[in-house]
Amino acid sequence: MITKTLLGMGLGCFAVAWAADFHPLNIKPGEWQSTVSMNMSGMPAIPPEALAKLPPEQRAKIEGRMKGAPQTSTVCVKKEKLDQPFAWDKVDKACTHSVVTSSGSMQEIHVECAHEHSKTSGVVRVEALDSENIKGSMQINTTHGERAMTMNTTFTSKWIGPTCSKEQP
Repeated sequence: MITKTLLGMGLGCFAVAWAADFHPLNIKPGEWQSTVSMNMSGMPAIPPEALAKLPPEQRAKIEGRMKGAPQTSTVCVKKEKLDQPFAWDKVDKACTHSVVTSSGSMQEIHVECAHEHSKTSGVVRVEALDSENIKGSMQINTTHGERAMTMNTTFTSKWIGPTCSKEQP
């Protein structure tokens, strides 16, 4: 789904703690194409001095994401991933997921992270419109000392086919 795109946006990764009544989304495994739009307010996800050091093309791409320009990517979704709540690839032990709602057509996950200098909380919602189309949203709030950032993300994903063009972990 949007795993790689979200990781690229600097959201980090969360450990998963799901309820015994978890139900996988009723969607097909295989290759999916996702279009993601994000709006941020508050502190930038990347410090200005770090942006200034990037090559112009890469800096423009990141600044476009920060301004909400839609980004499209493809992801290989394996059956094993479908048997878990919507989650990210790597685990950050300072973070947890709590499944709020889980059915074949909807998942809502609450996220909490507590790092040494920052705290993050938010909600991820994913809806299976049918077995080949999903949509979702994510609202994340992060505080870092006195600074705060709010990020609102929406996405749509469509199933391309059962075979992935490139294998992903």
